[in-house]
Amino acid sequence: MLMSVVIRKKVVHYPETDGKPMAETDRHYRLVTNTRFSLEWHFRQRDDVYVSGNLFVYYEEGNPKKCVAPDVFVVFGVPKRERRVYLVWEEGKGLDVVFEFTSRKTRNEDFGRKMDIYRGILGVKELFIFDPLREYMEPPLLGFYRRGERWVREEPKEGRLVSEVLGLEVVMVGEMLRLYDPKTQNFLPTPEELLQQR
Repeated sequence: MLMSVVIRKKVVHYPETDGKPMAETDRHYRLVTNTRFSLEWHFRQRDDVYVSGNLFVYYEEGNPKKCVAPDVFVVFGVPKRERRVYLVWEEGKGLDVVFEFTSRKTRNEDFGRKMDIYRGILGVKELFIFDPLREYMEPPLLGFYRRGERWVREEPKEGRLVSEVLGLEVVMVGEMLRLYDPKTQNFLPTPEELLQQR
């Protein structure tokens, strides 16, 4: 008599939160939310562009410790839909562009572990790091562009960096970071600006 054996696949839980606050300061929070909103608005008519932020990105199936949570990120070629977490093996690709709003408290991770994961594992093409409180970076904005297997670092010219992937310029405006569309010759709107226009 043959016995059938049912082997249950181990269920792995990928947490959605680590209990830490979303942002360091009010300014960091405003930068994260404004940047994410502006990018979502810019790509609002494309169903194949996903914009998110402060969402866990898991990059090794079966290992919930292998994750990173970028402040803001953009992925091209995946469906635009709500996600609880981003599972790289299910999505079929890593991230394309990442924004980090750094601070003295997060700088070691931003310039260490996270940069290595972005470049090596997630295949990020462009990384923009901004120090809004000007605590330790000079200049306070840096761009890192993937060239082969390494990063090429660029400093802004007249407060601007170009994002070839997004087709936008990343611009320091006072204490804030804004996104500028060279095609329309306008800054992408923040939620407040869009409300005022309406």
